[in-house]
Amino acid sequence: MSGGLEGVLVALDVDGTVVDLDEAMSDRVRSAVRRVAEAGAHVVVATGRSLHGTLPVLQRLGLHDGFAVCSNGAVTVQLDATEPQGYRVVSLHTFDPSGVAETLRENLPAGLFAVEVLGRGFKLTAPFPDGELTGEMEVVPFDELFTEPVMRVVVRSPEHTSAEFSSLVEAVGLHGVAYSVGWTAWLDLAPDGVTKASALEEVRVRLDVERAATLAVGDGRNDVEMLRWAGRGIAMGNAPAEVQAAADAVTAHVDEDGLALVLEDLVAVGLPAG
Repeated sequence: MSGGLEGVLVALDVDGTVVDLDEAMSDRVRSAVRRVAEAGAHVVVATGRSLHGTLPVLQRLGLHDGFAVCSNGAVTVQLDATEPQGYRVVSLHTFDPSGVAETLRENLPAGLFAVEVLGRGFKLTAPFPDGELTGEMEVVPFDELFTEPVMRVVVRSPEHTSAEFSSLVEAVGLHGVAYSVGWTAWLDLAPDGVTKASALEEVRVRLDVERAATLAVGDGRNDVEMLRWAGRGIAMGNAPAEVQAAADAVTAHVDEDGLALVLEDLVAVGLPAG
């Protein structure tokens, strides 16, 4: 694209988009992300992962400046090599989820609950399946999870399928929080109104980028708002039908480097007009 990609914001989901389910990142995807950044675009990783789980992905992508949205929008950081930890928190949203969590526990007596501890890991009621959470893990009684406001709650029910879990959550009815159900029987709770999209809008305003000059790529149910927010939203080929329906277009599966196809096209021809 002649003239580069200055003034363009590119928001990228991580799991199922940048990396596959085994957390493998292809050289083609890594190279495409670097090319977009070098062309002048603001590349913003926007993920449900904790900050602790996001930083290694940024390192693998070679992104050392700009912004990153973590915990489904509850935490936004600005990368800065002069800071002791390499970043500073620019936006943090917390809430009191104790009432909703108690209702869920009544309906999921065998469910696992965890709250994120910024930059460190999680407090949780019992160990989660291997590899699902990263960082320090501290097992505490349920009531000790909510002694102070939190930014994110994860609920896991290994005995349920994703569809069963979705039905149960719908039947319970969750009010006063934002929530999304993952690929497995996994539920993320966030402050009401806080999503990847709300956080990306804050970043867009900070960077003075036009809404039409935004591109987002994702595959999960927690990406729906982001895909609708973007000037152009692209769903991965591995995304569920309702996620693909929220997008302007669908690219190839993560195993087929669908993200790289989108970014290579962006570098070659830029964002489509209108």
